[in-house]
Amino acid sequence: MAKLLYSAILSLDGYIEDEAGQFDWAVPDDQVHSFINDLMRPVGTYLYGRRMYETMIAWETDPGLAEMSEVMGDFAQLWGAADKIVYSTTLEQPSTSLTRIERAFDPESVRRLKNAADRDLTVGGPNLAAEAFRAGLVDECHLFVVPYLAGGGKPGLPAGVRLKLELVDQRPFDSGFVYVRYRVLS
Repeated sequence: MAKLLYSAILSLDGYIEDEAGQFDWAVPDDQVHSFINDLMRPVGTYLYGRRMYETMIAWETDPGLAEMSEVMGDFAQLWGAADKIVYSTTLEQPSTSLTRIERAFDPESVRRLKNAADRDLTVGGPNLAAEAFRAGLVDECHLFVVPYLAGGGKPGLPAGVRLKLELVDQRPFDSGFVYVRYRVLS
């Protein structure tokens, strides 16, 4: 059975974007990006809400992004090769390959997908992740904490969800980013 991973880059005070919707302070350097690439290699499917999907599609639709560095080109390849499921009531058609649209997040469907998959899945975006957390579907959290206080904005973790976690891995980076990996215990 595959695992469902929640991976996010967030400020020290827990936000994925600030009050203005900006996240330029969260751009990883090559060292962090290379580490993220290695984490994403075993992922076969990305689950996204519409907004996160629209943020990520540039990895396939903007060739200049992949040409910026070897690390970014590597991520573009990884992302393009994975399946994507986008949960949206407004998106008519996907803009990328290997992508399908679902109109509603169905926890039982995701549970069946996890049971049948031979590669891990990730859930991207805090709103969709909150639904997955509430349904008891998330197996691990992979968080990259940025040395930045956003002071407010969009929280990276859901409110009202209580889970016991076990620290499985941690790593500091030269840039001040810190990676922590937690397994969900209950």
